[in-house]
This record gives sequence, C-alpha cells and structure tokens, in this order.
Amino acid sequence: MSLSEVDRQLLQRCLDGVPRAWQDFVDRFLGLVVHVANHTAESRGLSIDQSTRDDLVAEVFLTLISGDFAVLRRFRHNCSLATYLTVISRRVIVRRLRVMQRNATPAGVSDVSDDHPPARIENREEVQKLLTRLDPKEADVVRMYHLEGKSYAEISRVVGMSENSIGPVLSRARDKMRSGVDPR
Repeated sequence: MSLSEVDRQLLQRCLDGVPRAWQDFVDRFLGLVVHVANHTAESRGLSIDQSTRDDLVAEVFLTLISGDFAVLRRFRHNCSLATYLTVISRRVIVRRLRVMQRNATPAGVSDVSDDHPPARIENREEVQKLLTRLDPKEADVVRMYHLEGKSYAEISRVVGMSENSIGPVLSRARDKMRSGVDPR
C-alpha cells in the first residue's frame, strides 16, 4: 500500500510546522501506537499496565518529534505512513522494554504467567513446521525476529546481511509461510 494523499498532506503539515498539525497527527495515529505497544508487549510474553503503556506510547511520539521530526523526515514514501509508524513504534517499544527488563521488573511490567503463555509459544511446533518452507537464511531471520525477539540490528550482525534487508526478508518469508509455497 502506498502513501495516501491524506497522510501525505498531514505529514507535510507537521514537517512545515503548521498550527495544529501535530495534534491532528497524534489524533490519527494514537490508536495505532497503542495497539503496537500492547501487541509488542504481549508477543514478548509481558503484561503491561496502563501507566507503562502510556509511557511507551509517549516515548514513541517523543522519538517522532525529536531532532525536528528527524524520523518523519527520513520517511521515503514507499509504503503507507501507518506501516512506517508501526515499524518505528515497534523498534522504540522493544528497545524500551528491554531496558525496563534489564533494570529489573518494574511495577507496570510483569511476565505472563505460565498458566497463560503467549500464543506464539503454544504454536511453536507449527511455527517450526512453517519454517521448513523457507530457505535456511530466511528461517534464521524469522526465528530470531519472531521467536527470539531480536532487533533488525541484532539479526543483521548474526546473519551478515544489511539491516535494511531484514524487513524485506521477513515480508517474503511471511508470504511464503502463508501461501504454503515450498521453495525446495
């Protein structure tokens, strides 16, 4: 999906500093960032309270405005703005959750109990079966990203491909797993 005209104009208004543009931007994408925060925490086996979620969401929006909207200025318009913001949000949230976990379990974050493991763990055998449809390098990238929760940078260092190649590899791999195409 490409950048819609509405989002293009909204983005340009923000970058130009038009009054109320940032508020419109936040209103449009707040739900998306909240969803990414909830989903990212859940996929990492964490339960977050509302206060922690609000902090994560605020961190994403602070990242977007820092350096005179540097992250938004780097947007290349080759996908939808929502897709770009999802990727940025996930990276910011994963980084923040790692820091929070490293500094001991904070009041607002707790591991999901063993009684309710995340779906990705319950379906581990199915995931392993789907991974056999991929070539070994793709399978490694998918495993590290989805099962081990590694960042693009970490995966890049391990598999020896550029960080910018990780997203497209994941996308192609997901398509292969969904379609049932066996590359062998």
